[in-house]
Amino acid sequence: MTPLPAASPAPAPDISVPSLTVPPDGLICPASAIWDAPRMEARLAEALAPLAQPEADPKAVRREVVRLLSEARKEGMAAIRAAFEARPSSGRETTRSIAWLTDGVVTSACAAARALDPLSPGEERLALLAVGGYGRGEMAPQSDVDLMVLLPGALTPAKKTLVEGLLYLLWDLKLKVGHATRSIKEALALASEDTTIRTSLLEMRHLTGDESLTASLRERFWRELVRVTGPDYLQAKLEERAQRHARQGGQRYVVEPNVKEGKGGLRDLHSLFWIGKYVNGVETTDELVTRGVFTPEEFATFRRAEDFLWAVRCHMHFLTGRPVDQLTFDLQVEVATRMGYEGGDGRRAVERFMQDYFRHATQVGELTRIFLVSLEAGHLKPEPMLMRLFARRPKARVPYAIKQNRLTVADDRTFLADPLNLLRIFEEALRTGTLLHPDAMRLLAANLHLIDDRLRADPRANAIFLDLLLRHGNPERALRRMNELGVLAAFIPEFEPVVALMQFNMYHHFTVDEHTIQCISHLARIEKGELVEELPVASGILTAGVNRRVLYVALLLHDIGKGRPGDHSVVGAEIAGPLARRLGLGAGETDTVVWLVRNHLLMSDVAQKRDIAEPRTVRDFVARVGTKERLDLLTVLTVCDIRGVGPGTWNNWKAMLLRALYTAADAAVLAQQAQVPAEVARSPREEEARRALASALPGWTRAEVEAELGRHYGPYWLGLPTELHAVFAHLLHGIGTDAFHIDIKPDEGRDATRVAFAMTDHPGLFSRLTGALALVGANIRDARTYTSKDGYATAAFWIQDGEGKPFEEARLPRLRQMIERTLKGEVVAREAFKTRDKLKKREAAFEVPTSIAFDNTGSDIYTIIEVDTRDRPGLLYDLTRTLAANNVYIASAVIATYGEQAVDTFYVKDMFGLKFHAEGRQRALERKLREAIEQGAARARA
Repeated sequence: MTPLPAASPAPAPDISVPSLTVPPDGLICPASAIWDAPRMEARLAEALAPLAQPEADPKAVRREVVRLLSEARKEGMAAIRAAFEARPSSGRETTRSIAWLTDGVVTSACAAARALDPLSPGEERLALLAVGGYGRGEMAPQSDVDLMVLLPGALTPAKKTLVEGLLYLLWDLKLKVGHATRSIKEALALASEDTTIRTSLLEMRHLTGDESLTASLRERFWRELVRVTGPDYLQAKLEERAQRHARQGGQRYVVEPNVKEGKGGLRDLHSLFWIGKYVNGVETTDELVTRGVFTPEEFATFRRAEDFLWAVRCHMHFLTGRPVDQLTFDLQVEVATRMGYEGGDGRRAVERFMQDYFRHATQVGELTRIFLVSLEAGHLKPEPMLMRLFARRPKARVPYAIKQNRLTVADDRTFLADPLNLLRIFEEALRTGTLLHPDAMRLLAANLHLIDDRLRADPRANAIFLDLLLRHGNPERALRRMNELGVLAAFIPEFEPVVALMQFNMYHHFTVDEHTIQCISHLARIEKGELVEELPVASGILTAGVNRRVLYVALLLHDIGKGRPGDHSVVGAEIAGPLARRLGLGAGETDTVVWLVRNHLLMSDVAQKRDIAEPRTVRDFVARVGTKERLDLLTVLTVCDIRGVGPGTWNNWKAMLLRALYTAADAAVLAQQAQVPAEVARSPREEEARRALASALPGWTRAEVEAELGRHYGPYWLGLPTELHAVFAHLLHGIGTDAFHIDIKPDEGRDATRVAFAMTDHPGLFSRLTGALALVGANIRDARTYTSKDGYATAAFWIQDGEGKPFEEARLPRLRQMIERTLKGEVVAREAFKTRDKLKKREAAFEVPTSIAFDNTGSDIYTIIEVDTRDRPGLLYDLTRTLAANNVYIASAVIATYGEQAVDTFYVKDMFGLKFHAEGRQRALERKLREAIEQGAARARA
């Protein structure tokens, strides 16, 4: 029998540990504090030594390696974190330090894997590469570790075992590993088809193994791919950038920005480097200056922005322990504190921090635009010849020129000789319908000092600026580009404090300057007739004619007082006067601008915080407005202001409120001008309402109609439309003393669901109704309650769901069921709210000081109590329950919310039907309301 051949001996384990390369410059703390290479080499060699013995236990060795590396990584991260907390703005040093620590861990793990699963002498060639952000040497605390195992040929079983062993080690170390195992041929083939893979290879960095493999891949990658695919790569990255921005909202000034993926974020900076490296063949960002892509000043801006953004991202990762990139409201407060920001002069620390964030984001945007546009002409594929033949080319006036279909300056010296040209260029851009060329943008940014006091006082300069607003039909484009280049703040220094100024609340979606530009854009659209169906009142006002100079200037300046101590409306009005005169407005026009800025919140506040059906509301509003001209201007300004807050802020509910107030005020102003007493003008309304209801009750007997018409007091007829009068008539028809009737119906005109109740009146009924509605997740927007002469309560609530929309039809049965159970006492609202009245974590950072005001002049028969405080699900129930417990009768409630702020207004009387005149009673009631608010807030935060 022929003996079997002897088994080949297993490869001897290589227990040597390669020395780590020299640490990079600019670490956050000494390299040895992060990764003590000599010490770790010795300890790892000691841990691997038992593998040389025949009786070695590989699993025990592996556990010891994991323990050693885990401990070393923990110590290194602790050292980095401590140094970062001491220097909280050193973002780039921190990312380099984490990458250096990761190098030590990964190369040591690779050495351990080789020792645990040794390769035979003929199979040892492979290389381990860092790719992606890790390859670039930049890592946030929770970044992925992107690796590629590079092979000279096919993956053999032995190498597969080695790679798997390495990965299991890294996973046991709790590293998030992105990995690929490829031959040089496979890597190049995949990179040729996928720009993401191509980008990762662009940043490849050798870690350990056969350096000749890495060098070969790098040489072939640049020769076979990069040098022949520049235009395609640039085009792909431009498209990728546009798609990424669209996913993040398309705005640089989103109030909860994504630090990595958002507009002006780190990914935009990385794109600059990738494209610059790809197209210009540079290895580092510093080389982009020597290649003339950026000026030294622009590159310094690049570095500052990069450092700031990396610092923010590192703080976010350290704070959460997760790879979080969305800078949410709660994180904004924490990061601002950690980076040393302080409040003062009417601004919170978080607002100062976010203003810096958005200014850096703006600068990143400008760098990106300059860089990409400058590359487009030289590297993108030209448009087809037919397109070039038939396209209409704009012609520029002297001293301008059209370059790459963008407006630039033909001769710098001629252009700069007249500082007015720093404004005229924006007018020329609107006239020719072109964008500014990067050369022109650079020229403007470098010569802002020419916009001095002499130019600001020049009537010609101010006339040009007004023309940009009024003459060319696209003021948004001019203002946005002027703002991004710093020209707007240079020409109107009073505007500079609101540039990139974030308002730390959940209501405003944009920074103050972006909000202002959005408002101007909405006004221009209304003027063009684009929003006639959506905004019939505002469109009609502009069609009839207003002073456009006054309206545009007032809208431009309406929030200019923000970011300063004091009421921004008052401060803004003080700024607006001299500025309007400087811009060339006459004395009367200036007075109107000042009045509009001072009162730009008046109409919004009255419409959303007061009962428009209360006669005194309109009367007092008209007394403050005074004239038809001011009413028209204020109405259009208010519409644009609300629409400019952000997507979804304007809705049918607000449209209905403003339309109702404008219609009533317009009629009152006309009656006032005709010298018709308000009482005479209003007296027929009650009788008209009765007649309308009688006509809406076909089939009722005369006696039944007469009974219904005589059942209600005057305010009932003036406060509700005929449709609701009819609903309540049917609900009350034949009702028993112990019954309650409910009618629920979508109200499309108000963008809400209307819920009507009829039942025997009793103390605390309003509170029980609000509790029932709140328990089904309803946000009450408006409420009316009236007591009939025979003791029945008729209450109407307009509610929306958690997204600010009417309840879906499918949810109405459950809504009715919960209301009925609560009214029957089966569900006790007070107990149910203990678990449901909670604030979301991201919203908990917002604080709203509580303000409670009593007004006995705003209504003829009621005291108005306005409660301004932090909103939460159970707030309205707590307030109404407290009022009921103190024998306060609520006739109506108007509910307004502005993000996290709630303004709940109640029209009330005491148990004797009288107003709350005594100051002592007011203070006692205020104290009880504050106690309820504080107790509820503590419950919501628990």
